[in-house]
Amino acid sequence: MTNQQSNVRVAVVQAASVIMERDKSTEKAISLTMQAAEKGANIVVFPEAFIPAYPRGLSFGTSVGSRSPEGRKDWLRYWENAVSVPSKTTELLREAARKAGVYLIIGVIERDNEFSRGTLYCSVLFFGPDGTLLGKHRKLKPTGSERLIWGEGDGSTLPVFDTPYGKIGALICWENYMPLARAAMYAKGVQIYIAPTADSRELWQSTIRHIAAEGRCFVLSCNQYVTKDMYPTDLECYQELASSPHEMCTGGSAIVEPLGEYIKEPVFGQEDILIADLDLRHIAYSQFDFDVVGHYSRPDVFHLIVNEEKRESVNWLK
Repeated sequence: MTNQQSNVRVAVVQAASVIMERDKSTEKAISLTMQAAEKGANIVVFPEAFIPAYPRGLSFGTSVGSRSPEGRKDWLRYWENAVSVPSKTTELLREAARKAGVYLIIGVIERDNEFSRGTLYCSVLFFGPDGTLLGKHRKLKPTGSERLIWGEGDGSTLPVFDTPYGKIGALICWENYMPLARAAMYAKGVQIYIAPTADSRELWQSTIRHIAAEGRCFVLSCNQYVTKDMYPTDLECYQELASSPHEMCTGGSAIVEPLGEYIKEPVFGQEDILIADLDLRHIAYSQFDFDVVGHYSRPDVFHLIVNEEKRESVNWLK
């Protein structure tokens, strides 16, 4: 187990992607990482799908039973700007984490690099302060229309990393409404629970506060602030945004402590970097009366099985 320090400074970056632009979004992420490091952050968190975009408001020309040629062109643009792991993009992020000396956790749209497939995944990448790519988490269940553009991850990418600043893991957006997924994270001992999201509803605030109190962990919720004028006007299906509001995503990033109270209240209506100092001793303090996988569990009644094997559609027998 890593020698754990009691205190850590975290940064939650509420900012917009440079939409549909992998390289420019990466440059922005690197710049904001350096800004957070200058503020003394040890851990820097970015929103869901920061590179190259969470394509809110777009349907890629789909309706039940059909896909348009224009939508396919926008999809191809999205696919071409996705992130292969490893790649030049991950090398740039690795170097940024190393130069800043931070744990960098960032949401990307991941292009399957192993089999040259067209499938994309909504993923979170974890980088260490020495520049190591520690691992990734792929979203287990895309929500609603996200299923048109992203595949499903499996149990092989459900990591919790032991760091000097506590055990760190992530579930993405509405994965956090999956009770058994949360239970698996708690069982792995997550202490700093990262929740990158695209959900700016008031209800989401109830969600992250509940998770903090249920898991007796710190929750770092990170969202984008996006306006319609940030979208490239040369999208083939740009007209799909005609009825969208000016503020496409209002933000709502926040930091919550293990009894469910805000350390940093949600920020709406602007880009910002939220900075907070966490005292990890507060986790044990909070578990005095409730420890979800300790004295408050009932393994004689409830039992969860988690399959962490990588799932393949073809197995070659030798």
